[in-house]
Formats: sequence, C-alpha cells, structure tokens
Amino acid sequence: MIGLIENPPVAVQRRPKLCLHCGGNEVTRAEVQSTDTPRPTETWQPIPHIELIERVEEALELNHVQIGSMAHSLSHEGLRYFGLIEVRSQELVEEDYAYVLGLRNSHDKTFPAGLVAGASVFVCDNLSFSGEIRVTRKHTRFIRRDLVALVQGSIGKLMNAWHHQDQRIERYKQHGLTDEQVHDLVIRSVDVGVVPNRKVPDLLKEWREPRYEEFNDRNAWSLFNGYTEVLKGNLPELPRRTERLHGLLDSEVGWWTN
Repeated sequence: MIGLIENPPVAVQRRPKLCLHCGGNEVTRAEVQSTDTPRPTETWQPIPHIELIERVEEALELNHVQIGSMAHSLSHEGLRYFGLIEVRSQELVEEDYAYVLGLRNSHDKTFPAGLVAGASVFVCDNLSFSGEIRVTRKHTRFIRRDLVALVQGSIGKLMNAWHHQDQRIERYKQHGLTDEQVHDLVIRSVDVGVVPNRKVPDLLKEWREPRYEEFNDRNAWSLFNGYTEVLKGNLPELPRRTERLHGLLDSEVGWWTN
C-alpha cells in the first residue's frame, strides 16, 4: 500500500486539499474501510469500497504515478462511495490545475464500480471530468478478476490523457469569447444537459463578474470555470455534465479537429 506524499516538491505546493462540495458526507479512509459490504448473491457480487481504492492505488504505483491529496465521501448510510485521488508525474508540472481520478462504488445496485479522469483547478478547487478515461464494471461474477485488468489498462493511458488535457486547456485559454457567443453557448449547454435552467442566472453572473480574478480574461477557459463553479454540489452528476461541457466547448474552440 502506498501512502500520501507528505512533503511534495516546491513546484506543486500550491495544490489545494481536494474538496467534495456537498457530494456526500466527507469521511476518513478508516471510515470507508469500516463500511460493511452486503453479502453477495449468485448474480450480484459487490466489492468493498476500500478494495476499489486499493486496486487503483496499486495500479498507480506500478505505473510510477504519484498520489497527492485524497478525499472520500459516503452517502445513503454508507451504501454509496465517491472519492477523489490527485495524481501527478514528475515529468509534468501544471501551473494552475492538478489531475484527479474520480472513483465511485455502490452497494445498493445504483451504479457499477467506476473510475474517471479529470482535473481540479487550484484557485477555486473546481472539478471537471473528461471522457477519455472511463472504466465501469458491474458487480457481477468475476468483478475482482476483471477490475484489476480494467484499472491497470486505464492507468496506463493516463500520460497520454494528461497531454491531451493540457492541449485542450491551452486552446480554451487562447480562444476569446464575446458576450453574444457566451449567451449562445449557455442556451446550447442547457439543451445538451450541462446545466439546468435554474442555474443560468448563476452562470451568467460568473461570466460577467468572476469571483476569482484569475478568470477575468474573456475566453473559453474563464467560461469553463464559471460552469464548474455553478456545478458544485452535485458530485454524482458532475462527470456526465462536465464531459458534455467539454464536448460543447471543444466544438466551439475547434479543438476537436486536431
């Protein structure tokens, strides 16, 4: 088992503690480990929440990927788990965001064990997820055998995904937006399920009066972070919503043509 990095290098000291933003009750690793796992049936084979965490940690270690901050949450009386693991490589030093893995598992048959890759922005600790790496496995027979291979394969793709995300974010920063373009994007984002109608006023306020001066630039990166700010608080829905947001903005900035 690998532990947290107690003294990260100077280049990454700005990294914040990962926050779950009301996505459940934040708990310690020990509390996750003490959660009971229901008895399996012939067709349903749930795995302990802690086992998913440990399998991911082992895969990270084998691929020489370091672990930074971690956050864990439980909801529905411990039946549902969602966690975040900050990951980094010595070769990659980002200036204003960190890479994260989102993990989830359920003991009430609501969703399969899963993993998705994403990013956390330093200044606001906003989270977003991308669809380039996504692993899910239903709690059926041979889940333990299959999960190891699936996680190993996804972790092996992380380096390419980091480079991919770096290019995307740089394109967002370079692509300026007018108020008219933003208003059009907001309507389209409602249409594709990025944000509900009730969040539109909050989103427009974030664009017009960013609460963080780092997002005063009138570009796609500022708008993206306005979205992730208003999407805080619904962690289970966040991967789906931010993946759709990436699709919308990738098309707007022309990044998808690369």
